[in-house]
Amino acid sequence: MSIKKKIINPFENNNTIRINKYLSDSSVCSRRQADKYIEDGKVTIDGKTAKLGDQVSKNQQVRFAGKLLNYVEELILIAFNKPRGIECTEDKNVENNIIDFINYEKRISYIGRLDKDSEGLILLTNDGDLDQLISKGSNYHEKEYVVQVNKAITSDFTKKMSRGVPILDTVTRPCTVIPIDKYTFKIIITQGLNRQIRRMCEYFGYKVTKLRRIRIMNITLGNLQVGTYRNVTETELERLKRDIQ
Repeated sequence: MSIKKKIINPFENNNTIRINKYLSDSSVCSRRQADKYIEDGKVTIDGKTAKLGDQVSKNQQVRFAGKLLNYVEELILIAFNKPRGIECTEDKNVENNIIDFINYEKRISYIGRLDKDSEGLILLTNDGDLDQLISKGSNYHEKEYVVQVNKAITSDFTKKMSRGVPILDTVTRPCTVIPIDKYTFKIIITQGLNRQIRRMCEYFGYKVTKLRRIRIMNITLGNLQVGTYRNVTETELERLKRDIQ
């Protein structure tokens, strides 16, 4: 059974919120970092430089470093344990698409992808800016997988995998490869090329028989059951925002 949690509107009981919370909820940064940006004069409210402790309403214009912020009034960020066979697409005409499978009460989109034959952790949100910050390949954010292959892995295989592999007209970034048993290893990568791990293994003559993502940055799969989701905690979200700076 999926885990659901009431979505809180911070403006529900008050007409205003503190400016540092506004920045944090807009996925600019953590509240602590927001205070520093405010002190540095990088934040304005309706064209005026913001001060620590300022209150702001949802109808006011807040800018950070000149950019108008899009306040996400009801931030949604969930961690989903995707089953094998579920397609990462928003096309409702595709059978077993992820959006229909989750059937969330609000509109959300997935961050990054997991191919149909893979399983494990995928994040979904209603915040497009957060999506871009997490999934953008140039940000070097870590993703961790457990991979099972069709034949015994060797030290030569793990060394060559970790150094970078020529696929898709490029060479993959150096990564961490940790053997678990004869046929299984963990891999930590910082990019997300199309079917990257499968292609890397194929380059050395291995076929992936099972691929499961267990971590995206600081968000872990943990004991989340296959086919269910949970809300990312406030502590996880604060850490995530610090890490995407």
